[in-house]
Amino acid sequence: MNTDDKLKPLREQIDAIDAQILDLLNRRARVAQEVGHIKAETNAPVFRPEREAQVLRKVAERNPGPLDGGDVQTIFREIMSSCRALERRVAVAYLGPTGTFTEQAVYQQFGHAIEGISCASIDEIFRSVEAGTADFGVVPIENSSEGAINRTLDLLLQTTLSISGELSIPVHHSLMTKSGTMDGVTRICAHSQALAQCQVWLNQNYPNIERQAVASNGEAARIASEDPTAAAIAGEIAGQRYNLGIVKAHVQDDPHNRTRFAVVGRLQPAPSGKDQTSLVLAVPNKAGAVYNLLAPLSKHGVSMTRFESRPARIGTWEYYFYVDVEGHAQDEKVAAALAELKQNAAFFKLLGSYPFSL
Repeated sequence: MNTDDKLKPLREQIDAIDAQILDLLNRRARVAQEVGHIKAETNAPVFRPEREAQVLRKVAERNPGPLDGGDVQTIFREIMSSCRALERRVAVAYLGPTGTFTEQAVYQQFGHAIEGISCASIDEIFRSVEAGTADFGVVPIENSSEGAINRTLDLLLQTTLSISGELSIPVHHSLMTKSGTMDGVTRICAHSQALAQCQVWLNQNYPNIERQAVASNGEAARIASEDPTAAAIAGEIAGQRYNLGIVKAHVQDDPHNRTRFAVVGRLQPAPSGKDQTSLVLAVPNKAGAVYNLLAPLSKHGVSMTRFESRPARIGTWEYYFYVDVEGHAQDEKVAAALAELKQNAAFFKLLGSYPFSL
């Protein structure tokens, strides 16, 4: 018996299973449409991050294999994205042009059945959501190598938007050119954060070539696609989008380099069962002020997962403190701790409560 004869019954099984999957997908979609009709009657939001987080956690817990849990979550995220689009396609602003890590983060959070809005800067992402052009924006907030994205922190302080989600993705940079070689290259373009994340490698390999900071790695890839004297540091997806050749892959100094992104919008998610709350605090400049300010967290048994300081530049205090804590603002312990924090702080702003990234 040849290979085709052996494979024929297995292929027939797969065809039959695919037919069942297709039927079930459309049955799910019809139920999702009914959900959409009810939401429309009450003007409820199309995207519910807490509900989707619960679904994704549940499928991972129930997954018996052999499929990997993360792969199953990816499949279900796209199913939910397509079903959500039957109600309305969610518009999401991101740092463009196409091919950036921020765009990749958008699809990881929302799936591909959305309307992506490319923005030239982080400021423009916030403006798009504030103006209602986009339902949500995805902005980089922290890198494992270079720390906080200061512009994002400043804008979170000023905006009326809330954080409604977060996610972290691995960031692997490649050096790319139109020709796939460095022949004739006189400058290397990338976002300033990417240049910083690759500076040791660049110093060792191309110390004499000019480095030019641009608005995004996607923009660097676009420039390199049009100018043979320019190289780009960007992700491989950007290279594929702009038909660039890879000179060297994985040029980031930290092989475990990751960037954390925040989803901003007007939605305030309900508790999902595994949440995080972000806030900004400030205290007068006196001994023990920060210690006393944070004491309510310990008192009420609330764990702090992040603490970042940022110069205030205005007012009677010197620093803003960006704090993440475990739990939702509606949780009893967290609510009690936040109430005391608000009383003790010279400045207090709740940035949002949202599901922990999966």
